[in-house]
Amino acid sequence: MRNFYVIGVMSGTSIDGVDFVYVKFTQNDTWNFKIINSKTYKYEDSITEFLIDISKKGIEEIKKIDIEYSKKLAIYINQFIDEFSINKIDFVSSHGHTAIHDPSNSFTYQIGNLPILSKETNYNVICDFRVQDIELGGQGAPLVPVGEKYLFNEYDSFINLGGFANISNHLQESLIAYDICPVNIVLNNLSKKIGKDFDDKGSIASSGKLILNLYKELEKLEYYKSSPPKSLGIEWVHANIFPLINKYFDYPIEDLLNTLSNHIANQISYNLKNIDKVLITGGGAYNDYLIDIIRSKTASEIIIPSKNIIEFKEALIFAFLGVLRYLNINNCYSSVTGASKDHCSGKIFY
Repeated sequence: MRNFYVIGVMSGTSIDGVDFVYVKFTQNDTWNFKIINSKTYKYEDSITEFLIDISKKGIEEIKKIDIEYSKKLAIYINQFIDEFSINKIDFVSSHGHTAIHDPSNSFTYQIGNLPILSKETNYNVICDFRVQDIELGGQGAPLVPVGEKYLFNEYDSFINLGGFANISNHLQESLIAYDICPVNIVLNNLSKKIGKDFDDKGSIASSGKLILNLYKELEKLEYYKSSPPKSLGIEWVHANIFPLINKYFDYPIEDLLNTLSNHIANQISYNLKNIDKVLITGGGAYNDYLIDIIRSKTASEIIIPSKNIIEFKEALIFAFLGVLRYLNINNCYSSVTGASKDHCSGKIFY
């Protein structure tokens, strides 16, 4: 039996903050985990502002931001360690924050994956999990399905409702995963138009009416017709979703939220055909209206887990991907990303 004590760090596309978990992993015949501590540190407004538009910046400017963001991330890591008096750490495993994700042009860049993290925290750091997969011809995403396979093998399918909805299907020996559609990256953007950070429980959307023409245009987007492996980035949203929404801005925000929620639910249900048991996590799991629509459109059993798993599953799994990297066990599967081979990804800074 082997134990690993790891801090997992995750910053998602919804830009609400950076998630931390302190986890004990135990390796027997199977892998088990215990989340000992968890916390989300909300970004300061200045950080949120430059993260929102980072994909529009040039690569040289992003590299400068990367240095400052990595220093800030190290401060958050030290704060988390101090706040919970953590003293047994094998390493920190960090996803960083996606600045650019453009697999069609063989490019991805996550800020917050620099040796500064190790220098400023005095701990070994494992990070930058996506670049190698892109170099091997893959999408560089999604990476979470490998962790799900080891840690949550009682479910047939997994959907994370974060900035984007991504799905992992674990059927027999095959593992297929991809991004379905944008979720909170769009819903939160609309909510901010009326002074709300997000639509709590989907109550605003539930009070609106479907804009049929907008709904039909969203459903016709080419991405939804393409086969996996495939993945989405903020660039795609700016090019495809926001221009459609802008055409209908004379409608009330609650109608736009209602229409987007129905579109999201329909795309998710379309991807749940012949699936029995589905675990839904991410901030969107708290959107009761969205969950209700999904349930009404699918025969699958939709399971909402504990708060800790809803909010910190991705940070947990990136902690685990670090363990696999440390042990030199493949943590990227070609069946998921489209890379030329399965491989073990991630940089280690000592």
